[in-house]
Amino acid sequence: MDDDEQARSGSSSPEFSPLNFGEDFAPLPEYKAAGDAALDFSGLLEEPLKLHEDLSAGCGGQLWPAGMLLAKHMLRYHRNELRSARVLELGAGGGIVGLTIAKGCRIDQPLYITDMKDMESLMRHNIDLNELNDRVEARILNWGEPLSEEIVEFKPDIILAADCVYFEPAFPLLLQTLKDLLALTPTATVFFCFKKRRRADMQFIKAARKAFQMAEIEDEDKPIYSRENLFLYALTKK
Repeated sequence: MDDDEQARSGSSSPEFSPLNFGEDFAPLPEYKAAGDAALDFSGLLEEPLKLHEDLSAGCGGQLWPAGMLLAKHMLRYHRNELRSARVLELGAGGGIVGLTIAKGCRIDQPLYITDMKDMESLMRHNIDLNELNDRVEARILNWGEPLSEEIVEFKPDIILAADCVYFEPAFPLLLQTLKDLLALTPTATVFFCFKKRRRADMQFIKAARKAFQMAEIEDEDKPIYSRENLFLYALTKK
């Protein structure tokens, strides 16, 4: 379902918190076959973003709902605010959020999309597909490991993380990397979007609330995406 279809199908929903959960959890979506997508985010991009999806190296190669939501949010609300920002995406998969910003926002600095080694070729392929080699760098960044010298020197101040909460053993590793990045640049902001699928996901959110200042971000589509158990937060250093 695209953005317009979602809007047509929705009505207002009651206010709720992701911490108020019951036993009716959202299942993981079915995996797609490899293929290409073209996304203009309801016209927010003049030229559609091209994304190749390929699950042969892992589930990160698929387009996931939180990535779509965060990319659209950044276009809608931050298009003209990122010119001097140093942007880094964690767990980028195919790179949807970072590539959307590189394509649709004014940025003067290089933008880094990062993930595990298995995702490197897909990240690079999608950079090439959108002719963004002069603006976007793909790098390996394993959560929980010390930041590379290149990232330390870059000192990102806008950090993007979408659909990174899905594998419970990785939660402490992701938390450590977020702590390291905010220690590196104490004024940085993490734009953090996730879909609550199971009870364990909330353990990460509880840990994040203890470690960071965490505020839910407003978006005009919130009545739509909240019904899908999607949440959008800003994390900053305490």
